[in-house]
Amino acid sequence: MAMKKPSVPFAGTAEQKEALLSVIHELQDQKGCLMPIMQKAQEIYGYLPIEVQKIISDELNVPLEKIYGIATFYSQFALNPKGRYQISVCLGTACYVKGAGDIYNKLMELLDITGGECTPDGKFSLDACRCVGACGLAPVMMINDEVYGRLSVEDVEAILAKYY
Repeated sequence: MAMKKPSVPFAGTAEQKEALLSVIHELQDQKGCLMPIMQKAQEIYGYLPIEVQKIISDELNVPLEKIYGIATFYSQFALNPKGRYQISVCLGTACYVKGAGDIYNKLMELLDITGGECTPDGKFSLDACRCVGACGLAPVMMINDEVYGRLSVEDVEAILAKYY
């Protein structure tokens, strides 16, 4: 099975790289520095693309596989950028039994991305979450801080249209 290429090309700046190198050089002699460096790298870039993982690997002389393993194990790390409009569909029990899975599938179809990805124009990213605390409004999705509840698959296109 071929790996899918990232939907948005890496566009790190010289300033971001300089900030990352500064963090690495500041923390590299501390025991257990890898996680804090990765956290700071994500703050700098907004996510941890393979290009950033490679810089960390090279500077710390740590295998890239170890860094990638950490980045994929911990949910705090994102391997893809987030869109200007971050869509999160609740797939917790209350939402799921009321059709949130179908809503999530419709969003993937309309945006032509899978969960965890960002559209090539950087406008939308899509993620699933387990609960947004609005079970009485199930099924629920959020776009940034805006909550949309009591949804049906038919509502999705009109909601997305507000953001184009």
